[in-house]
Amino acid sequence: MIISHTKGRGKKIYILIDGEYQITTDIDFWAEHFYKDGEDITQEQYDSLCNEINYKKAVDKCYDLLSRRDHSIKELRQKLIRTVDEKNADRAIDKMIDYGYLDDEKYAENLVKYLSTAKNMSSNFIKQEMYKRGISPDIISNVLEDSEIDNVKSVTELILTKYRNKLNAEDGIKKVTASLMRKGFSYYDIRKAFENIENEEY
Repeated sequence: MIISHTKGRGKKIYILIDGEYQITTDIDFWAEHFYKDGEDITQEQYDSLCNEINYKKAVDKCYDLLSRRDHSIKELRQKLIRTVDEKNADRAIDKMIDYGYLDDEKYAENLVKYLSTAKNMSSNFIKQEMYKRGISPDIISNVLEDSEIDNVKSVTELILTKYRNKLNAEDGIKKVTASLMRKGFSYYDIRKAFENIENEEY
């Protein structure tokens, strides 16, 4: 197997075997794992090279995705395996965990704060959202137990802001109540919020 390379746009390097294109990497990787053009390599050497290229691709993708927003381990893995093999996706994830860039417990804590304060979501909705994002039941339980989510306060703020204008419509209270229940709030919390608003206790 005769290996060679050609330069692509920017930092891209195209690797060829016996004159045919095989895989793309970048100039930094190639400088570190350089093979002289025309060198005869074994299948084992080629497989190892491809494996390291895919691992670097997975790591680079992790940095790119995590620079945009936080992810749970499950979310990140699902995105990685769209473009790299599972083994190298898991290797890259382990590296992110070791570096402290990936932490499901911290992610869950931040998610709870955001959804409960910025979005006024119910504890039930937040719990389901964490399940969707692959957070383990133990972490969900611990984080929710440590958080101080006030469902009545959240409902009250939603009624006074998002739903205020809808209350005057026909069956307004009934429709608003149904909408809030779909968001995971209990009937008790909703009724209590309406009572607080009526008594101006908010």
